[in-house]
Amino acid sequence: MKIQQCFCGVIAFLALYCSIGMAQEYPNKPIKVVIPYAPGGPSDIFGRLLFQKITENTGYTFFIENKPGASANIGIQYVAKSNPDGYTLLLSSSAFVINPSLIANSGYDASRDFAAISLPASSPNIIVVNPTFPAKNFKEFLALIKQNPGKYDYSSPGAGTSPQLTAELLKLKANLDIKHIAYNGGGPALQAVLSNDVPIGFAVLPPTVQQISGGKVLGLAVTSSARYPSLPDIPTVAESGLPEFEGETIQFLMAPAGTPKSIIQKLHQEITKVLGNQEMRNKLSGMGFIVSLRTPEQSEQKIKLEVEKWAQVIKANKIQAD
Repeated sequence: MKIQQCFCGVIAFLALYCSIGMAQEYPNKPIKVVIPYAPGGPSDIFGRLLFQKITENTGYTFFIENKPGASANIGIQYVAKSNPDGYTLLLSSSAFVINPSLIANSGYDASRDFAAISLPASSPNIIVVNPTFPAKNFKEFLALIKQNPGKYDYSSPGAGTSPQLTAELLKLKANLDIKHIAYNGGGPALQAVLSNDVPIGFAVLPPTVQQISGGKVLGLAVTSSARYPSLPDIPTVAESGLPEFEGETIQFLMAPAGTPKSIIQKLHQEITKVLGNQEMRNKLSGMGFIVSLRTPEQSEQKIKLEVEKWAQVIKANKIQAD
C-alpha cells in the first residue's frame, strides 16, 4: 500500500512539474489560429486584428489558417482533433454552437471537445431593408408583414447562419410569415437588398455598418440587448415590442479539450490586455464588434446556453443545412 501511495505521489508531482514547465515555456513556437471561413469575413477580420496586437505586445508568433467548408465544420473538426498543447486554436463565429443541432453527425460536441479561452467579441445581427421598402421603422415593419402574410422575402448569408436563425426566432416570437432566400455569404445577401432583389435582409453588423451610414440600406433594428454605440438611432428589437429578444453573432476562441488550464489562462490574460485598451475597443466598435471580457468559466456557461437556444429554434422551424 505504501509503495502504491508513493508511486501515485510521484505521478502527481510529475504531472504538476510538467504543467508548470509547460506554462513557463509556452509558447516556444508559432501558434496556429484556425478560422473555419474564407478570408475577409468578420471572424477573419477580427482574428487578424486581435492576434497582430497580441504579437506586438508579447512577441509571440500567431498565424491565421483559413479552413472554410461544410458550414465551418471542416475547420472546427480539425481543431477538435488537434493535439491539446496550445499550438492549435479555433476562432469561429456562431456556427460553432449552431452546427451540432443543424448538421447530422457534425463530428464534435461544443462543450465536450473544446476548452473555452474567451468569447472576445460579438456583433448584433441587424434587420435592414432597401430604402424603397414601405416600412421605415421596426414597428411599421412588423405591422406590414402581419398585414401581408407570405408576401415578402428576406435574405441571409445562408441556412443555419446566425442571421437566418435570428430571423426564424423573430418569426416564432412575432408570428410572422416571411420566406427565407439563402445566399452564399453575407456579401451576396446584402447585395440582394441593395439591388432590391430581396427587400429585407437579416445581416451581421460588421459588413453592413458602412452601407447603413451611407444611406444605401435602412437599418430597422439591432438584435442585441442594447443599442449599438456606432448606430445609436437604431433601436433594439427588445425595446420595440419583443422584450428579452436577442440574437447575436459571437466570436468563440477555443482550444482542444485537454489543453492545460495554465495555457488557457495565459492566453486569456493576453486577450484581456488587448481588449481592455480603449483605443482598441473604439476601433472594433467602428467595425461592428462589441468587446466581451468573459472568463473561460463564463464562456463555457454561455456556450451551453447558446447551444440550447439555437437547438430549439432549429427544431421548431425544421431548419436544415444547405
